[in-house]
Amino acid sequence: MYTREKLIAQIRQKKSFLCVGLDTDSTKIPKHLLSEPDPIFAFNKAIIDATKDYCVSYKINTAFFEADGAKGWESMQRTFDYLPKDCFSIADAKRGDIGNTSNQYAKAFFQTLNANSVTLAPYMGNDSIAPFFEYPGKWGIVLALTSNPGSADYEQQKIGNEFLFEKVISNTCKIGAEENLMFVVGATKPQEFTIIRKHAPNHFLLVPGVGAQGGSLEEVVKYGKNKDIGLLINASRSIIYASSGTNFAEAAAKEAQTLQAQMANLI
Repeated sequence: MYTREKLIAQIRQKKSFLCVGLDTDSTKIPKHLLSEPDPIFAFNKAIIDATKDYCVSYKINTAFFEADGAKGWESMQRTFDYLPKDCFSIADAKRGDIGNTSNQYAKAFFQTLNANSVTLAPYMGNDSIAPFFEYPGKWGIVLALTSNPGSADYEQQKIGNEFLFEKVISNTCKIGAEENLMFVVGATKPQEFTIIRKHAPNHFLLVPGVGAQGGSLEEVVKYGKNKDIGLLINASRSIIYASSGTNFAEAAAKEAQTLQAQMANLI
């Protein structure tokens, strides 16, 4: 079980609201790791050891593991098992389907992998993601306004007087609460945070797009922070691929520490 209070306490203690994204690509990890029995896990372990003092969360992008079949799933399981217990774990899987299928997805991520949370695609409606909110102490993180250009195709379309992403937020709040529901909001659209906070003033927001995608940490905090900070800023490539050499872990630590220091000044 991972409570909202525990997450807030970690943010205050570490003076950080950094989430490190493990988008671990086997073609990008340092070559010297390829001789390891499990190169992906060896890379993840070193990154976790190097960054755990500077972040409060880890987001594991399941696609990079699922692509390698059974071996990839084993690496993912080992990575989830290795994550520090004080850090909030996210399975970035973007699931959502008819009820009995979502029941199985929820079991896979919450029972088998023991993730604290999973990202959800709400396109099929509330019944397609409701099963994820039936696990006490587990969280659903719903896609609302994403950082990719294609978000204009649907998320930013108007339905009456509202954008679709506003409708998603207000509707999803009917099945989740501040204690178990977050929303994904891209850092590349900082001024829209004021709209989002009208619908979800107290919820946490998972914010990708700072770092390699060019989002501004200061702007996100300016428009999106609430009384509990209410933000998890995800950085993936800018941290984990800070170096491709044998010093990759040290470089990742330096990058994470830089972001943590910036966050400490914004809390």
